[in-house]
Amino acid sequence: MDKVGILGGTFNPPHLGHLIIANEVMCSQGLDEVWFMPNQEPPHKEKSNAASNRDRIEMLKLAVDTHPGFKLELIELERQGPSFTYDTIKILKENYPQKQFYFIIGADMVEYLPKWHNIDKLLEMITFVGVQRPSYNLETSYSILYSEVPEMGISSSMIRSRLKKGGSIRYLVPDSIGNYIKENHLYES
Repeated sequence: MDKVGILGGTFNPPHLGHLIIANEVMCSQGLDEVWFMPNQEPPHKEKSNAASNRDRIEMLKLAVDTHPGFKLELIELERQGPSFTYDTIKILKENYPQKQFYFIIGADMVEYLPKWHNIDKLLEMITFVGVQRPSYNLETSYSILYSEVPEMGISSSMIRSRLKKGGSIRYLVPDSIGNYIKENHLYES
């Protein structure tokens, strides 16, 4: 049975922190692949400086193209309405019964697990893998795995803020994504 990690997020834009997390979890947990799963922009996130779904997909294609074990999974973008992880995993398990799924989450989401929709059923379907994020705690009463990753303060919102001010994002995103952002005038003020 193939072991597949899922790394979800808005990836607006994808950055080196995402790639490092995916690679570190893949290696430490012995995963065969990591699927990057972009989701719809949540209502609580700032919309004014966001890239389109098409641009986020194109940037993710550039990001995953550099690693043979990284793939793109668009199920969350293709679905309409609110998207709960439970519903997504249910569909993925039906579509890929030969895969064992590992859902990669940051410490911020580890703290939030008690509030997840159908968390008890979800824990029966997948294995969560928690990774440290600055200023968050990885402790939980739920049975999850942990992977050590280098702590970085890189975030998509920081990158968007720098670009809005005309700052440099060199070494924060792969060069191919930096070029895509520049060529398509994304995140400018």
